Amino acid sequence: MSRLQRLRKSLTQFPDIEPPSSWLFASEARAVWELWAGLAMYLPVKRLSARGDGHPVLVLPGLGATDVSTSLLRKFLEDLGYATYAWDMGRNRGFQDETHAALQNRLNNIHHQHRQKVSVIGQSLGGVYARELAKVAPSQVRQVITLGSPFSGHPLASTGIRFYEWLSGHNIEDLDFNRHQAIRSTPSVPTTSVYSKLDGIVAWKCSIEAAGALTENVHLRGATHCGMACSPAALYLLADRLAQAPEHWKPFVPRGAARALYGIDDHHAAFAA
Repeated sequence: MSRLQRLRKSLTQFPDIEPPSSWLFASEARAVWELWAGLAMYLPVKRLSARGDGHPVLVLPGLGATDVSTSLLRKFLEDLGYATYAWDMGRNRGFQDETHAALQNRLNNIHHQHRQKVSVIGQSLGGVYARELAKVAPSQVRQVITLGSPFSGHPLASTGIRFYEWLSGHNIEDLDFNRHQAIRSTPSVPTTSVYSKLDGIVAWKCSIEAAGALTENVHLRGATHCGMACSPAALYLLADRLAQAPEHWKPFVPRGAARALYGIDDHHAAFAA
């Protein structure tokens, strides 16, 4: 048994969820095709999507990624009429206190500049940051949307743990797992978690938000972890969520052919079992 397996078994305060399989991890290569599909379908999806109201949107990249990884998404939202902002901190090297503090300052500056609440979108670890921002500054956050973010479940249910150690310079055994328990709590603002059961990096059960009046889980069927921010289906879904008036937020309801792309109850059977 490896040291990560032993550590996972010792953390009995978390549900015992296995990381994605090796074949799911290998299938992440499909993210290239999701990017090409997002580029090829860019104009048709933009025409079909709801127009924005101009409010600010802060977009946070995942572990190991930079703002380049969210450039297509931010361009798409800008074309719809939103004021988009990158996180402007280079490469995401893991969850660190100084990065969290810098993001609070960035959120405060954007909120002060626009004098209205900011929607925050985060991919993977960026979504964990997004949720924590909403917890410390709910008066400044309009809504949170996470894409394949590991905020619930087991903190080691990922195929990227060794990559996290290498990039952050920290041993996983030294993490404060009590803090991870706090990360599991839900923000008080409208929160959408987008996940895929074919995620090859994060076990999808670790991306399920607790049921509530202001929470929802949307299964982006067939999506990869790395390509979740650039697929046509993701772009359309994000535009739909951002276009809602904050005082009239409602969960996403796919209709017609869209039910083949999005599932809103797909996690219920697995968790009941």
